[in-house]
Amino acid sequence: MRVKRYQVLLAGLIVPLMAVFLLYACSGSGDLKSPEIPDQVSYNFHIRPILSDNCFACHGPDANKREAGLRLDTEEGAYAALQENPGTHAVVPGKPAESQLIQRIFSTDPAQMMPPAESNLKISEHEKKLIKKWIDQGAVYEKHWAFIPPEKSKLPAVDRRGWSENPIDAFVLAKMKENGLSPNQEAEKSYLLKRLSLDLTGLPPEIAEVKDFLNNGRTWEEMIDHYLEKPAFGERMALLWLDIARYADSFGYQNDNIRTQWPYRDWVIHAFNKNMPYDQFLTWQFAGDLLPNPNKEQLLATAFNRNHKITEEEGVIDEEYRVEYVLDKTNTFSKVTLGITMECAQCHDHKYDPISQKDYFNLYAFFNNTPEKGFEGGAGSAVRAKTPLIWVEEADTRGILDFVNHPDTSRVAVSIMQDLQDSVRPTYVLDRGLYDAPTGERLKAGTPAAIRSFDPQLPANRLGLVQWALQDDHPLTARVFVNLIWQEIFGKGLVPSAGDFGMQGKLPTHPELLDWLAVDFRENGWDIKRLIRLIVSSATYRQSAELKPDHQEKDAENVYLARFPRLRLHAELIRDFVLSSSGLLVPDIGGPSVKPYQPAGLWEASSSGRGELNVYRQDKGDKLYRRGIYTFIKLTLPPPSLLIFDGSNRDICQVGRNRTNTPLQALVMLNDPLVLEASRVLAESLNKAHENPELAIEEAFLRILARLPKPGEKEMMLTYYEEELGRFTDQPAAAQKVVDIGASPLPETQKTAASAALMQVIVALYNLEEAVTKT
Repeated sequence: MRVKRYQVLLAGLIVPLMAVFLLYACSGSGDLKSPEIPDQVSYNFHIRPILSDNCFACHGPDANKREAGLRLDTEEGAYAALQENPGTHAVVPGKPAESQLIQRIFSTDPAQMMPPAESNLKISEHEKKLIKKWIDQGAVYEKHWAFIPPEKSKLPAVDRRGWSENPIDAFVLAKMKENGLSPNQEAEKSYLLKRLSLDLTGLPPEIAEVKDFLNNGRTWEEMIDHYLEKPAFGERMALLWLDIARYADSFGYQNDNIRTQWPYRDWVIHAFNKNMPYDQFLTWQFAGDLLPNPNKEQLLATAFNRNHKITEEEGVIDEEYRVEYVLDKTNTFSKVTLGITMECAQCHDHKYDPISQKDYFNLYAFFNNTPEKGFEGGAGSAVRAKTPLIWVEEADTRGILDFVNHPDTSRVAVSIMQDLQDSVRPTYVLDRGLYDAPTGERLKAGTPAAIRSFDPQLPANRLGLVQWALQDDHPLTARVFVNLIWQEIFGKGLVPSAGDFGMQGKLPTHPELLDWLAVDFRENGWDIKRLIRLIVSSATYRQSAELKPDHQEKDAENVYLARFPRLRLHAELIRDFVLSSSGLLVPDIGGPSVKPYQPAGLWEASSSGRGELNVYRQDKGDKLYRRGIYTFIKLTLPPPSLLIFDGSNRDICQVGRNRTNTPLQALVMLNDPLVLEASRVLAESLNKAHENPELAIEEAFLRILARLPKPGEKEMMLTYYEEELGRFTDQPAAAQKVVDIGASPLPETQKTAASAALMQVIVALYNLEEAVTKT
């Protein structure tokens, strides 16, 4: 009877939400109505995507697969006389009737039609008309959109009265109108506050904050400023950046041992909390050591460059691994500032973007002058960092590094960046990217001309490189970061392929908005908090997440943002949510990484750990209840509880995470010792504070869902509580077994049956989709 009642309880709460989810998930991309043919057809935004999907496989940049000598991805190739019929041309600007491309795509003759029937590709009638109009208008090939400096266009002239005066909303509303959509109503205040708190701090709102916002008249703008000033803001933002910085607590590779880069993590949190401008934030990390008379904080920031994997295996070839480290630095720079897949040009010219292998190694040269070694010593060294390094002393933490949470008096070694002082290491193109195959002439440090040529007035080192990336007319740096922030808040960037702004990446869904935000960000001093404040102040952000029938029909994937997306929290934030809402969270900022609960035997079953990392030694006391950002990350065996919820491996630079939905995730939320312990601790606290179980359940809702239960929900939970209370009263041994979980002490005076019963109610609440989802 108890099991049946429990199933009914969960069904009553979860099934309506799952029905909406399944409707959304199973619908595919939906059928967007074909838009009108625009007055001006753009190669970048209208034509190239069609040609890329249907034509470039045989007539694109890959010379090995090109057929009939025809190349359609360049104007020279498209305008040239056809090899098989020199009197004709694929594209004749202004003359679609004379263009073989038009004749072939409109043909119904199987021997003539393109794409051929056997390719299973098809160009729609709407797309054919677009190509025809493009040729009629002159068939102008444009430089790739992302390589053109952004401009701040005028706000679209749309009627926003009664919705918002925020500039973001003008661009979003214009796109909605173009596609027959209208914005959702504003979300309920309780949902809004939970959404804002999670986005800006990674934690659920406190009960006092909920009451202030719902009952005491605190405005939305006041709540935004309140959360931006919380120390937890820096921790929330650092989570994004540590994925980019490939931060971990071990060296990686087979002989995986501990390293102490955690003071760098403390610096990242500190930088976000003090709202360090993004241009300074980048400069210190890429080239703080090259600034005039750099201080210790600036040197610590350069640890960003040294977070890559480092081998401690005996017998490796030193130069092979040294080159690997430089490649990693090069790829990380290109990913975080350029949003380009530069790594594709390591072994050969980039197949799709105008970046040659020489371009790649010109960029590589900026990072090729460090004195670090490929192999410095085997596992087991007492120094947990590789040279060049700095020591963080106790005195530093009372001075310039006062943000470093140093728990004892010992020194901490951190790997940092440095250049050779008396020489410049020569750089050559490496044949097929092999460390021992240098070819051609010696290269100079430089940047891809297709993006922006390197200014000879700048120093030819990492400082000059980051200054190049931050110049006002640079096309990518501001765009890439603005897009990352948008992705963190809305789940997808305005450019959905956040790590690829190149020709094979996704087109921006709102190009004018992306450019407006990028220019505005740069014009306002690269102010990160201002950018975030602007986004979360918008009516676009404040919309309800309700999925309406016209959304499903016209925009199932929410491309045009006519509703707020439902987004499951990142892995670390699920842990933080449970700890915070239960009262278990230890809110200390920074310090060494900690080892919380983990299934026994994982490290021991692996041969990847050496020294301290051979055996997993779980921490005790307050260390068990730190935020997820402080969980110890062993590169060869990352924490399973984080990986199950799509946490980063941290072995390479990662600018976005997946959001999967698997049964293992449900099993974690039902069985993880942390979730059960948190449920028990919260139950004990609520039973102590409230004699009335109804009031206890109301507070549980406020803590976990940031709202009061609806009448039907309260009745269902009370019924479930009373049923469980009766069971545990009759079976005190079962009650004791249920609450006997976790390392936090069991109060001697606790009401075991009542705590066990309320604990079951709280476990059910934590397992609601609403609990760990932004709605």
